Amino acid sequence: MKPSETTPNAFLTRREMILATTGAAMAPSVILAKDNSMTPKAFVYTEVAISVPFDQAPWPSINETIKKQPGFLNKTWLHGHGTGSIGGFYSFASRENARAFVTDYFPSEPRVFGVAHNTRVFDAEIVREASEDLGSVHYGAASAKAPGAFVYTELQLSQPFDSFDWRTRNAALKRTAGLQSKVWLSGVSTQTLGGFDAFDNMETALDYAINQFPEIVAPLGAALYTRVFDAATTANASREMGSPFYS
Repeated sequence: MKPSETTPNAFLTRREMILATTGAAMAPSVILAKDNSMTPKAFVYTEVAISVPFDQAPWPSINETIKKQPGFLNKTWLHGHGTGSIGGFYSFASRENARAFVTDYFPSEPRVFGVAHNTRVFDAEIVREASEDLGSVHYGAASAKAPGAFVYTELQLSQPFDSFDWRTRNAALKRTAGLQSKVWLSGVSTQTLGGFDAFDNMETALDYAINQFPEIVAPLGAALYTRVFDAATTANASREMGSPFYS
């Protein structure tokens, strides 16, 4: 197969074939099942082009405002490693609620600081089975411990998730060092592929984002977008927003 003919279904590299011999010793630390009556229908990712220490961000007042937004379920605050950017990963009760959030409410937050921002809306229903297979806390799983870092990834390609061979990719991901859980992401209207991943510490998160992920997706010939976030600095703010990583 020529590189130009590679598809997203061929998500297996030489590194992963080597790891396949190590068995389940490095599987994600998915431990307990818990009740979750508020299953999300949509996810939202945001990032504001600002660099500040997280304890200087006005997150207490922002939390109170976001809690009042229609359809809001929970939020995990994000603080960029090496950038100091501020963002979040949200769950919503419907796509309509998520769209209204990114178009009506959210632009007012970065506008106060006079900076640009990014927002993305993802279909939480189509990725449920694939995410549950990797212990996603957003669908009721519980992790053995709070995450040390988060990794956000997105590919610049359009691939319907229901035609993506996520089972093969999940098998490799379960052998990824430090991976605790993963939410698969499928862009609303765009069908971009991505993920929001929890890692046990910053070292394993950086290795995945900087070394492993670019190698994995290189055969696809698609540009990629990756971000690494420090989970420790935002833990208290996320707890106040019902983040399932800390429930």
